[in-house]
Amino acid sequence: MTAAYVVMGVSGCGKSKIGQGLAKAISARFFDGDDLHPAENIAKMSRGEPLNDDDRGPWLDKVGEQLAMSSEPTVIACSALKRIYRERIRDKAGKPVTFLYLEGTHEVLSERMKHRDGHFMPAALLDSQLATLEPPGESEDTVKASIDQTPDQVVAELLEGIRRKQQ
Repeated sequence: MTAAYVVMGVSGCGKSKIGQGLAKAISARFFDGDDLHPAENIAKMSRGEPLNDDDRGPWLDKVGEQLAMSSEPTVIACSALKRIYRERIRDKAGKPVTFLYLEGTHEVLSERMKHRDGHFMPAALLDSQLATLEPPGESEDTVKASIDQTPDQVVAELLEGIRRKQQ
């Protein structure tokens, strides 16, 4: 069975950058979940409106379907904020999916979002994302890493966590 990873966390935690670094390190394909959002979702977030569960449903399905279609190791960046979202992705993927949770404080996340150019997600939505976030529990297939370090260190921490899970 091919490896399937979702780099998850709130906006500004570095999902895309870390996902690309991890994919390179493990010779996997990388997909940015933002590219799978319907145009309506992007427009809504661009207006500063948070998405609700109904908005996210079709997007989560596309994330899971992308994993299901892949015959090679795959890494997708996707917020996957709630447990039900992660379960939906796993169901659509039809195979085991490991979620790689990027943890960070409000201060670090806010600072990063202030300096991010060209992204549709405004910094004003950080609080709604944090309010929606259900950090993965011990019963979920998850590896956690703190974002309060360099991207290379975050990738190394995730790789070590993945190796420990495989032993």
